[in-house]
Formats: sequence, structure tokens, C-alpha cells
Amino acid sequence: FKEYVKIGYATDVKQRLDELNRSTAVPFAFRVYATYEVDSALSDKKLHSILDKLNPDLRSTEEIDGKKRIREFYAMTPEDAYSILEAIAEINSVANAAHAEIDKASTSEAARDKQNYYKSSIDATVLTAKNAINNATTKKKVDSERINYVSSINGIKSSALEEITFIDAKAAAIAEITSARQGIQNTEVNQWIDAAINDIQKGGPNATPGIDEIKEEILTIINFVQIGKAEGLGSMAEPCD
Repeated sequence: FKEYVKIGYATDVKQRLDELNRSTAVPFAFRVYATYEVDSALSDKKLHSILDKLNPDLRSTEEIDGKKRIREFYAMTPEDAYSILEAIAEINSVANAAHAEIDKASTSEAARDKQNYYKSSIDATVLTAKNAINNATTKKKVDSERINYVSSINGIKSSALEEITFIDAKAAAIAEITSARQGIQNTEVNQWIDAAINDIQKGGPNATPGIDEIKEEILTIINFVQIGKAEGLGSMAEPCD
């Protein structure tokens, strides 16, 4: 059956190969083309479920005496089978690493929603990638899809880390201002501080003035007020776009 490859799980590959080759019901000997080491044992049912999602039309299936006969043989070359499994393994690995980096990027509640949003985006990209790889008809196409989606996942990760860092910077600035303003009774000053904090909350990464500029200006005024030297408060910061 040179047009088919058998894809299965075994705890001892050599022992399993010997068992298969003891059978007199097949015309050719089985040979091992490639192996993957996994962290934990996989049941045949779970493994075949994963493989069938690659392309259910590739699997050896027929009806005998009114019963459906399904075997773990797939109509593809060993090279194509290897490239598909390798591509999916790489995409899963890149996605898992991206998840871990996003999780470590921030522990603040302010960034939690964004962390979850970007991780969901990665999961959706992985699913799309697997479907694209499953539908690829050549090794060249599989490799192209792998490169494309690995790049997409890394792009999502970069965007996530950039936005989470910015959110954390906002949260840190507001926390510092909130701590510094304690004890200020001047209504005008408090209203101005509230407006400036609102500017920080609404501002984007490219807003002018930036977070640090607004924060330093607020802290300077707070310091003047606290030592009784506040003067010419006026409008101390322009709204951020």
C-alpha cells in the first residue's frame, strides 16, 4: 500500500513495528518514516480525531457487509504527512509561547480584558491556520501557510504586548497621581486634576502631550499646592487625541 501511510500512536515504536510486520495479511513490510515525541500518552481515539480534522477524505474508509470500516491509513505521501503534522506542531508551539508572553506582560486588572482579547484572537488564528493547512494540496502550500500564520500570530503578540504596556503605563500614572493628590481641598485644582486624568485615560499611544508629560505637569502643580505656592493654574494641559 505504497500510496498510503499509517499514522498512529505507540508507547514503543520498535515493538509496535515488529507486531505489524509479523502479520502475513499485508504484501509489504511497514517502515517508520518519522516519529514525534509527546509529553503524555494519547489514546488512539484522540489521535485519530486530531488526524481526521486534517482532511477526512484522506482516511481509508469503506463498507464491508453493511458495516463501515475505518482504518488509520491516510492517502498521502510520507513527506506530505510529515509536513502537515510539523506545520501544525509549529503553529501550536508559537501560539502557546505567545499566550505565555501575553500572560506575563501584565498582572494588572486594567490590562486583563486586552490580554483575553488578544489570546482569543490568537486561538481564532490557529483554527484558521489549521483549516488552511488541512486544505493545502502540496507540501509547498503547507509550508507557505505555516510561514504566513506563524507571522500572523507573532504580529498579534507584538500588538498585544505594545497595547498592554501602554495600558499599564496609564494605570501606573493614574495611581501615582491619585496617591499624590491626597489631602488637596482646593476644588479648582481637583477639577483640573480630574480633567487631566480623563485626558490620560482617553489618550492613545501617539497623543500629544503624552502620559509622562501630563503626569509630570500634574505632579508639579500638586507639589505647588501642597507647599502653598500654587499660582496661575489656568489650563495646564491640552486634551489628548
